[in-house]
Amino acid sequence: MRLFAAVLPPGDVVEELAAEVARLRRLPGAGRLRWTARPGWHFTLAFYGEVADDVVPALSDRLARAAHRTAPFPLALAGGGQFGRGRALWTGARGDVEALRLLADRAEAAARKAGVPMGEHRRYKAHLTLARSRDAVDVRPYVAALAEFAGGTWTVADLALVRSRLPASGVPGEQPRYEVVERWALGGAG
Repeated sequence: MRLFAAVLPPGDVVEELAAEVARLRRLPGAGRLRWTARPGWHFTLAFYGEVADDVVPALSDRLARAAHRTAPFPLALAGGGQFGRGRALWTGARGDVEALRLLADRAEAAARKAGVPMGEHRRYKAHLTLARSRDAVDVRPYVAALAEFAGGTWTVADLALVRSRLPASGVPGEQPRYEVVERWALGGAG
């Protein structure tokens, strides 16, 4: 299974973001970007890639512990940026970003302890991907438009293990499908 750990924004926050993305998609050149559909809007905490079915129970147990050790925290979507010289456009986060980073570190450590190969550790950068491009695109106008974006604050109350099914049809623009495998309430046990 192709898996990742994530924080999923609630419906009202997704609606705010949808309005902002609709505004961005009216900017010149927006058609050169592949815009992420609403089901793909999430904060990836740790990407696991293909995980053997027999490893998933151990990973789930470790993620449950990580969630239990993390207190709920406030978060909001805010601002924007790019990765890879215009290959990815994203919105960021404000609020308790350090708690989000800690949860990401715990999600990565859970995988390592469960035997999922994780590669080299990188410092977590809170972002929610809005659009991608195969070619370098000048996304500075979009980043500038996102500079003032500030969504409403919500309380992050759970951690999700998500399965990603990549497009298989070959239809241009087809998006991956996401399925929540399991969710664990944050518990704040330290």
